[in-house]
Amino acid sequence: MNINDNQSRQRYSDEDLAEFDEMLKEKLVVAKELLEELQGQLSDLNNSGDENRAGTFDDGASNWQREHISKLASRQQKFVRNLEHALVRIKNKTYGVCITTGKLISKERLKLVPHATKSIDGKKSSQGTAKKRFKPLSLNKDRK
Repeated sequence: MNINDNQSRQRYSDEDLAEFDEMLKEKLVVAKELLEELQGQLSDLNNSGDENRAGTFDDGASNWQREHISKLASRQQKFVRNLEHALVRIKNKTYGVCITTGKLISKERLKLVPHATKSIDGKKSSQGTAKKRFKPLSLNKDRK
């Protein structure tokens, strides 16, 4: 299949969707395992008895570690949620269709970013729109 065929189709075939479904489910299992591990680490840190050592040098380090693991867990939760949403799009047969351009997202992109909702062109065009909409104020205005 050439690129023009890829972009003129409305959606991926059922066979392609089944392949993506399998890939997403495998990634989801791994992502959930990592999330559980991070949540376990966070729970262990919270139950480690740091309150008995209040005011020590290690206080700052353990707080930083808690915050760091909490941020990682939050990102992982978002990734899991995005993968689950991608599985819903597969069931709806809308997986791989760019929400900006309506064209198919390349298979290569979907393999790298399996929860992608925009093609590269769609992402570029929506970023350009956002930049135009939220243009920062110039600091070099004439001040008289």
